[in-house]
Amino acid sequence: MMKLLLIAPTCNGEDVGEAWVAHQWAERLSARHDVTLLTYHKRGARPAREQLDGMRIIEWTEPRLLGRAERFNSMLKPGYVPFYFRARKWIKQALARGERFDLVHQPVPVAMRYPSPASGLGIPFLMGPVGGGLSSPAGFTGEDTSRRWYVALRGLDGYRLRWDPMLRSTYSNAACVLGIADYVQRQLAEVPLRRFEIMSETGLDDIPPPIDRSGRTGPVRLLYVGRLVRTKGVRDLVRAMGLIKDVDVVLDVVGEGPERGECENLARSLGISDRVFFHGWKSKPEVRDFYRQADIFTFPSYREPGGNVALEAMGFSLPLIVVDRGGPGSATSDRCAIKLAVSTPEALASDLASAIRRLAADRKLRCDMGKAAHAHVTDTALWTAKLDRMDSLYGQIAR
Repeated sequence: MMKLLLIAPTCNGEDVGEAWVAHQWAERLSARHDVTLLTYHKRGARPAREQLDGMRIIEWTEPRLLGRAERFNSMLKPGYVPFYFRARKWIKQALARGERFDLVHQPVPVAMRYPSPASGLGIPFLMGPVGGGLSSPAGFTGEDTSRRWYVALRGLDGYRLRWDPMLRSTYSNAACVLGIADYVQRQLAEVPLRRFEIMSETGLDDIPPPIDRSGRTGPVRLLYVGRLVRTKGVRDLVRAMGLIKDVDVVLDVVGEGPERGECENLARSLGISDRVFFHGWKSKPEVRDFYRQADIFTFPSYREPGGNVALEAMGFSLPLIVVDRGGPGSATSDRCAIKLAVSTPEALASDLASAIRRLAADRKLRCDMGKAAHAHVTDTALWTAKLDRMDSLYGQIAR
């Protein structure tokens, strides 16, 4: 057991996104190590100290007004600046009091635009899993008309990694940087890293038993699960359905977002509304039912930093069609997924149509890929395996 300092500016198991991710790490690491957690309490949410047992929690209340614009707040995190100085001051005071930590781990924020308050204080520390910062392919420029103005600020991330001394020192001083996919190492190519490892930002507690779909009848069911924003590629998936009207397939789209109206209008204009069904947001148990009923999981996101939804789909023995860019390409193997290159919307829709046609026509291929998917996620994504690997990393770094 190690004395571990965990830094997570947001940590809430009742929330979504990074707050939920941080809670998963805190809960599981505290079962194996002596954890001290530094975090913020988001106004209106239940504090981390009421959700987590078995660890010491240092929790500050988030400054007022920061939670008003939720999307802006979650992306740019203006509250991170005061958190950084509070956390750094606390670490310095703790060390001055004689406290000692074997190492520091900062799993969030996932985006690579935030310096760590532990950098340069003499304690070995790990950053990540980090990711993001992917830009849209050139052929998709101007396609996303629904994004907010502040999303364009992501374009500054590359310049900051090149010129911001605080950010660069965080990554160059880290004993290890965990990246959610191999593209992260390429994005950090200009920063001298001591060690880099690939690891998804979260994991699975358990995996359903293998599902045998060999005796199914009726149309082949395609499934998409995720937010409906332009970069997720749902519009291209609908276009692909319009190219394979002769194939006996239907598409279930589970999720909500600003792109839904555009996609519904597109399906109507293509005359395929009777084969493309938009179900909106669904609870986790309902989503699991969709996974069980599906035959193929389609996720054509072309700017996806992580691969969590692909892990979920593989757990339900589903063959996948993904874009080979970002997280889903790294989370899957060629044995369980058809990975598509991406250049233009027209080419992506055509490639999706070809991949769907291929899998829809070959039941044995679908079943073999589904078995391979289940085996792959069992070997790579369970929390038990992830934590065993973290313990090994911790031990090597502490020594």
